[in-house]
Amino acid sequence: MFDKLFQPIRINKLEIKNRIAMAPMFQAGLTEPGGAYSQRVIDYFEERARGGTGLIITGINKIDDEIEKLAFLVPYPSAFTKPNFRELVEAIHAHGAKVFFQLTPGFGRNTLTPGVQPISASAVPSYFDPSITCRELMVEEIERFVKGFGDVAEILSAIGADGAEIHGHEGYLLDQFATALWNRRSDKYGGSLKDRLRFPFEIVTEIKKRAGKDFPVTYRYGLKHYLKSFDHGAVPGEQFKELGRDLEESIEMAKLLEEGGYDGLHIDAGGSYNSYYWAHPPMYMEHGVGLDSTIQRIKEAVKIPVMVCSRFDNPALAESVLRKKNADMIVIGRGLLADPYWPQKVSEGRVEEIRPCIGCDTGCQGRMNAGGVLACAVNAQTCRERLWELRPVRKAKSVAVIGGGVAGMEAARVLTTRGHKVTLYEKNEELGGHLIEASVPEFKKDLRRLLAWYRDQMKRLDIAVHTGVDVTPDLIKRTDAVILATGSVPIIPDLPGIHGPQVITATEAFLRKGKAGQKVLVVGGGLIGCEAALWFAQANKKVTILEKLPKLMPFEIDHHANKEMVVDMLPYHKVVQRTNTALVEVLNGSVKIVGEDLKVSVLECDTVVLAVGLKPVNSLEVKLSKKYRVSKVGDCQQPRLILNAVWDAYRIANGVD
Repeated sequence: MFDKLFQPIRINKLEIKNRIAMAPMFQAGLTEPGGAYSQRVIDYFEERARGGTGLIITGINKIDDEIEKLAFLVPYPSAFTKPNFRELVEAIHAHGAKVFFQLTPGFGRNTLTPGVQPISASAVPSYFDPSITCRELMVEEIERFVKGFGDVAEILSAIGADGAEIHGHEGYLLDQFATALWNRRSDKYGGSLKDRLRFPFEIVTEIKKRAGKDFPVTYRYGLKHYLKSFDHGAVPGEQFKELGRDLEESIEMAKLLEEGGYDGLHIDAGGSYNSYYWAHPPMYMEHGVGLDSTIQRIKEAVKIPVMVCSRFDNPALAESVLRKKNADMIVIGRGLLADPYWPQKVSEGRVEEIRPCIGCDTGCQGRMNAGGVLACAVNAQTCRERLWELRPVRKAKSVAVIGGGVAGMEAARVLTTRGHKVTLYEKNEELGGHLIEASVPEFKKDLRRLLAWYRDQMKRLDIAVHTGVDVTPDLIKRTDAVILATGSVPIIPDLPGIHGPQVITATEAFLRKGKAGQKVLVVGGGLIGCEAALWFAQANKKVTILEKLPKLMPFEIDHHANKEMVVDMLPYHKVVQRTNTALVEVLNGSVKIVGEDLKVSVLECDTVVLAVGLKPVNSLEVKLSKKYRVSKVGDCQQPRLILNAVWDAYRIANGVD
C-alpha cells in the first residue's frame, strides 16, 4: 500500500534507502557553549534514524558568527571540528540513514540583537522593529560567507556527512537576496532573478570545489511568500496580490538553481515571518496545503529530485504525492517529533499506531519562542530521549487512574508500558475528556486522531477501563497508588440572567447540548472562545466575541503560527470583535455590556456562549489522600494545554515505583 515511500532514491550519486526525510527544525536551546551539538541533539536525531527515516536534515548551522551577531546560540564553523558532529553522523549511519547538514549565512531582517544593527540584502526595515533599518551586506562580506560555506563543506565531508542543504527559506538572509521585495541592490547581487540568485550560485560552486562534485547540495525555499502587504499574510482561499515571490517566479527559480549546480530542491508552500503560519502550517490548515496543484509544475520544470514539505505526516497523502509523481521525496517535520517511528510503523502496516501531530505548535514553535528547547506537546520524550527514557518497574504495583481525559490516558499508558497494573475510571460513557468537544470543529480534526490513538492504546495495552463510573473513595480498594485526572469544568460567572435558557458553555455548544440561534455572542476571547466563534461563523451565524482585556488570546503560549492565523481568520469570517468590553447582564434576546468608557449598552443576541475559562475538579483528593498516595495530573491540578496534561502525566507515571 505504501511501496512508493519505501523505494530508494538518489540525490547526485548518494543512495537513500527510502523517500522519507526529516525536515530541518532548529535545535533551540540544545547547543553547547562554543556552538557544538549536545548529547541531547545526538539522541534526538538518532531516535528518528532508528525509527526508519531515510534522510535526516539537521536544523540550521551558521557559517559565520562575526558578520551577524545573534542574541542566541546557533552552531557555527569552529564547532564542526568537535567530536559531537562526527558522533552524530556515526549515530545516524548506524541505522542506515543519511544526514544532510542545513547551512545558512544568517537571519538578516528576521532577527534583532540589542545594540547590533541587523544585516540584509539591502537597507530594508527589520521585521521585529520596522523603525530600525538593516545594514546592506557588503560585497566582501558576501565573499567571506561564500568561503565559509566551502570551509564547512570540507569539514562535513571529512567527518562523513552525506551532504548539505542551503537554507533559502522563510525570508531569512538568502531569501532576502532572492526576493525583489527585500533586494534593492544595484551591484551584481541585485536586479534580475538570476542576479539575485548569484549568492546561492556562488555557494554551491564553492562547496563543490572544496568537497567534490559528488557531494550532494540541495536548496530549501518556499513557493510563495503570501504577502498581501508588508505586515499581513493571507488566509487560505483569500485572493491577494503577492508582493513577495509568486509561483511563476518559483518555477523559474527552480530552473536556475538546477542550472547553477544544485542536486535537489526542498520546497514547501512558502511564507515568511510576515506570513508565519504558511511556513509552519497550524492545525487550521489542511495537510499538504498550498501544494496540491502547484508542486507538479516545479517537478515538471526540473530533472533533479524535488523534496516536498507541508504536513505530510498522513501516510496516504504522502504516498499519493509520490504516486502522482508530483515529488520525489516526502519531508516530515513535526510528525517525526510526535512519533519518531512513523516510517517503521507505515512500512509494517501499523498506521493506526502512529501517534499524530496535532499541529498545535505549543511544544515546538511555542517552546522555542518562549526561550525553551525544541519539544513536542504529545510526545514528552522528544529531545529528552535519554533523560526521560521509560524505566521498567522494579516491582509492579496496582495503580488507580481516575479520569479518562488525555492526562489520565497518558498516565495509564506510561504506567502499563513500564509494567504496572492499571485500572482506569471515567465517569462519562466514553474516554476523552475535553478532547471530545475540542475535536468537534472540522479545523480541529487532528485532535480526533489523537483521541483515536489514545483509545486504541488503551485497548492494545489491555488496560482495565471502567466508563460510566462516578468514583467514590469506597470504590477504590486494594491499590498501591492513585493518580487523579478528574479534569475541569467551565467557569460560570455570577451575573444576572446567566442561568437563562439562551446561555450555554462552549463545551455544551460543541457537544450540541444547547441550540444556538442565528445571532451568537461568545463571551471570552481566549483560544476556546476564538475557536468557538470561528466554528459558529463557519456555520453562517452572525458572531460577536466579547473580551474584557485589550486583545484576544492574551494569555496563550506564544505559538504564534496558530495564534496569528486565528487572528486573521476571525475578520475573514466576519466575526465582530469587542475588546475592553465585559458582560454585565443577560436579558431575553439581548445582553447588557460595558466598555472601557464605563457606559452600559445593549447588544442583541439569540445565544450567549460562555468561554471565560475552566476550573479544576479535584474534590476526591482530600478524601483519597487519607488512605493512598495521590498524585494530580492534567486540568484537575490546573487547567492548561494538552502539552501540560501529557507532560505532567508522563512525569508522574514514570516516577511511580
